[in-house]
Amino acid sequence: MIIGIGVDVVHVRRLERWLSVPGLPERFFHPDELESAKSRGHAAALSLAARFAAKEAFGKALGTGLRGIKLGDIQVLNNHNGRPGIVLYGSALERFRNVGGQSIHLSLTHERDNAIAMVVMEA
Repeated sequence: MIIGIGVDVVHVRRLERWLSVPGLPERFFHPDELESAKSRGHAAALSLAARFAAKEAFGKALGTGLRGIKLGDIQVLNNHNGRPGIVLYGSALERFRNVGGQSIHLSLTHERDNAIAMVVMEA
């Protein structure tokens, strides 16, 4: 049963600015997300924009937003085929369980200026 749907869009320029501020990306991303993005070279901001959109969409799907959740506790990754997914830790996992969540479906897309994410939560 679907218990939540969330969608978010992030402008890539926002993440380009964040990458120029020492320590700022570490506040919002899991260390593995940052490492993966940096390996993408000039596409790092695009990758992080999609991941940040996924975190925001996750909060919307929860129905409670992200207040009280450490954003580093939400890790967006891709499997060996490139399919995106979300792994939750700590505060994010606790909130997900509290709303009865059992599975998360994630779709990401990006093109030049924007990144979009959609999250569907099931119980």
